[in-house]
Amino acid sequence: MTGQAMMQRQKGVAMWRQIADRIRANIAAGDYDETGKVPPETQLAEIFGVNRHTVRAALSALAQEGIVRAEQGRGTLIERRDKFQFPISRRTRFTQGIGDQARDLTGRLLAAEVEPANSEVARWLKIEPGSLVRRLEALRSADGRAVSRGTSWFPADRFEGIEEAFRRTQSITKALQACGVADYLRDVTEISAVHAEPDDVAELGLTPGAIVLVTRALNTDLDGFPIQYSITRFPADRVQFTIRN
Repeated sequence: MTGQAMMQRQKGVAMWRQIADRIRANIAAGDYDETGKVPPETQLAEIFGVNRHTVRAALSALAQEGIVRAEQGRGTLIERRDKFQFPISRRTRFTQGIGDQARDLTGRLLAAEVEPANSEVARWLKIEPGSLVRRLEALRSADGRAVSRGTSWFPADRFEGIEEAFRRTQSITKALQACGVADYLRDVTEISAVHAEPDDVAELGLTPGAIVLVTRALNTDLDGFPIQYSITRFPADRVQFTIRN
């Protein structure tokens, strides 16, 4: 199948974005490892059946993501940045998961509110819709690179003060400990991949059309009671998940 045929299957998505996705996938698969750079614009234009301006827009988006860089006389080189390996297990922890892969881990609280639980949050936390929950939105970074943007909900009555505890410690685990939860377990993790939304572009430093990995996760205390439901978005070019039993 030609590159042009593959692009036409995604109706409603800008052609440059489709091409950027395909090149990104090819880089991840190691298709260009032999040369260390992507094919010339003229060759890519022929492969995908578009003009060079469309290819140039795709490469420009990938350059803004830090995936490639253009060098005069050498072409478009692939940036060799290792992905952070993030393990998902019964005791999934951001700080421990990134561990010695980074020298500096930070967590910035973007927003915190007490609000009624909608039907989705209530279903995950096994509470009545409309029950009060504490919503925290946070940005996590490793060595200055944003690696996740997450929203978490906690039963409000049990976790009073968790906002300030996270702001002080920059850690969900330590914030939970401050609220009396010494240990907790990952009950469910669902993973999907989507295009970056405007908030992802702004907070994670991505370009429109970049791919993000989305996790929906439930943590429980050791007695099995739900304590945290979270939706977290990870840049696909910076983080790779490892599922551990």
